[in-house]
Amino acid sequence: MQPQRYYYLIKLQYLGFRYHGWQKQPDVNTVERMLERTLSYILDRARFKVIAAGRTDAKVSVNQTYVELFLYENELECDGFLDLLNKNLPPDIRALGIEETTRDFNIIKNAKVKEYHYFFAFAKKFHPFAAPFMAYVKDDLDIDLMAQAASLFVGKHDFRAYAFRPSPQTVTTGEIFSCELVENDVYTANFFPEKSYVFKIKGSGFKRHQIRLMMGALIDLGRGDVNLDFIKSTLNPDNDIKLEHIAPASGLILHQVKLNP
Repeated sequence: MQPQRYYYLIKLQYLGFRYHGWQKQPDVNTVERMLERTLSYILDRARFKVIAAGRTDAKVSVNQTYVELFLYENELECDGFLDLLNKNLPPDIRALGIEETTRDFNIIKNAKVKEYHYFFAFAKKFHPFAAPFMAYVKDDLDIDLMAQAASLFVGKHDFRAYAFRPSPQTVTTGEIFSCELVENDVYTANFFPEKSYVFKIKGSGFKRHQIRLMMGALIDLGRGDVNLDFIKSTLNPDNDIKLEHIAPASGLILHQVKLNP
């Protein structure tokens, strides 16, 4: 007889700077590893499994995402469990909510829209305390030109140039719903530089390093290494362009994941 299963959706956020990404790996600390250790402790070693709406790379942070919890045999009291979970998680990981779901729910297929923010500042070296939240570019940048190029990503395109080591089977076409590069008014701190900027991008899904390759191309454009026509050419599937400038991970934040109702 199969044991009873219970299904829960945990809303989560974390600062990724000290972690080697989401996915559990041997010999390094990851967000999944810390979450599983905490759950194992507070669930008194009950059988469970977790699946995230998406994986993040080392040093990438998350403002809001979802994790599905499969629990065998034991049912949760969600209200009390949320407090217990947060009391035992490390301070750079926080559960924002938990709710019961059903066996028909698929967290990978139900992740409808993902919005990422990439934060950066340039020229004048900023306070080291800002390093976990934004990338530093030592060169002067043409922000207006970068903003113009960012708008080119909107729509349906073949993003093969922005796919990291794609295989022949990799689906590189996708749709960007919105994309802009603006002055940062999302996060503030007294140790942030006087001016910083954010590249905001929203789509149904992204390939590995895709946003950091986009940001790398925009930085190259901003400092004059390439021109606007080159950025346009990267979206032409007839051009075999392999971009190599991957912007630092610490500037990237998964801002929000929206699920299908």
